[in-house]
Amino acid sequence: MLRFRDYTIPRKLTLMNMLVSSTVLLLASAGFFGYDLYNFRKRIVRDLGIQAQIIGANSISALTFDDPHSAESTLSALRAAPHVMFAEIYAPDGRVFAGYRRDPSRSFPPPPPIPAGSAEVHQFQNSQVALVRVIAFEGKPVATIYIRSDLQAMNDLTRNFSFIVAAVFSMSLLATTWMSSVARRSIAEPIVRLAETARLVLSEKNYSVRASTIDEHGEVTVLISTFNEMLAQIQERDAALGEARDRLEQQVQQRTAQLNAANADLEAFAYSVSHDLRAPLRHIGAFSRILSEEHDTKLDPDGRHLLNRIQHGVNNMSGLVEGLLRMAQIGRTNLACVATDLNALLKDVVTDLQPECEGRQVDWKIGNLSSVDCDPGLMKQVFVNLISNALKYSRRREIARIEVGQLEQDGMLVIFVRDNGAGFDERYADKLFGVFQRLHRVDEFEGNGVGLSTVQRIIKKHGGEIWARGEVDKGATFYFTLAPKSGRVTGATKTAVSGR
Repeated sequence: MLRFRDYTIPRKLTLMNMLVSSTVLLLASAGFFGYDLYNFRKRIVRDLGIQAQIIGANSISALTFDDPHSAESTLSALRAAPHVMFAEIYAPDGRVFAGYRRDPSRSFPPPPPIPAGSAEVHQFQNSQVALVRVIAFEGKPVATIYIRSDLQAMNDLTRNFSFIVAAVFSMSLLATTWMSSVARRSIAEPIVRLAETARLVLSEKNYSVRASTIDEHGEVTVLISTFNEMLAQIQERDAALGEARDRLEQQVQQRTAQLNAANADLEAFAYSVSHDLRAPLRHIGAFSRILSEEHDTKLDPDGRHLLNRIQHGVNNMSGLVEGLLRMAQIGRTNLACVATDLNALLKDVVTDLQPECEGRQVDWKIGNLSSVDCDPGLMKQVFVNLISNALKYSRRREIARIEVGQLEQDGMLVIFVRDNGAGFDERYADKLFGVFQRLHRVDEFEGNGVGLSTVQRIIKKHGGEIWARGEVDKGATFYFTLAPKSGRVTGATKTAVSGR
């Protein structure tokens, strides 16, 4: 069932007009009827009192000479009053002196008592009115007259008044309906059309439509004109915004093409430089090794120290070149994703890294990982880099603890590698995955700053994300996904991800 606020504006106006006019008419009719009814009752009592006074005056002689027949003759004159049903004259001792009944077969209740100090009393009951009046002669009561009348005249008045109210009410409804139709055409219908236009603009985002105007001067016309002007301004701004958006998209496409070309040139340059540096580095390394092996006895301690520094620098440079080559190859290589058992892949990685664990106590905690679609070669490189870092930064611990596992974050698989090593300050976490960026000195932990950048490039190539949590001297945890990561972390998953 529709509520009033859900009705259309024309229907609301019609109902409101009908309600107001009906309420006013009913209140006015009730007031007039109540006033007429009050006056009519007073008139009936006044008429009965006058009749009782006339009958009493005409019956004094009959009462004086004790002539009931003469009194009854006087009462018989009441036949001319069609609504008088009964009348009796009582002697001072209370006996019935004379009476009149329009219907002799009917009986009537006794007269109501007259209060002390009053000469008359009346009472309305059972659609009748009863009046009792004292008849006095020379200041002394000589009799009492009791008259009863029906209220048929009042009923006729009520019926006639109801007919009049019904006729006026019908005419009022007709007039209200006509006025509502006029108001609907001049007020409601333009507003409804305006609402339809607004709904069309909202649903279709078409700012070229306009609300139809009316040939009148008033607030509704001003409203429609203002709405159309607003649509015109929005249309102009939307057109300007569309042109700006098109220009921006074109600029973005141009910048993206330029950036892709620059990245391609940079990768090609890095690959070319790294590749071309390998031969000179091999020559330097080979000649320094020959010099160390065949002419070691001819070198003094300072010479041997300088030669060792050359060899150490060559080794570091070779590692850096290899890292750059791997990064360049990742950007130039297409993914070959297949269903990969990460447990088997992780087992091979741990086996390959066993030489780095010699002479150390390592507490491995390897969880049961899922099978995922990925490039197995690149994914192995991810685990090699992350676990190698975990072994490197935890080597100062008496017992190194390395944990590899997975958890679920917002319905997404998250894999993590955790250690109890040196950790890092999370204020500088954004530098972890930058090329040549390091959070520890070279004399503390060796490295060239390329490994984690390579890992990030592999993960992003798979459409995933990688991030880290850590605390200085309390270890670090690296998390990664192989699908776009949700930015929301809640519940137990958030606790697990936040880690330390």
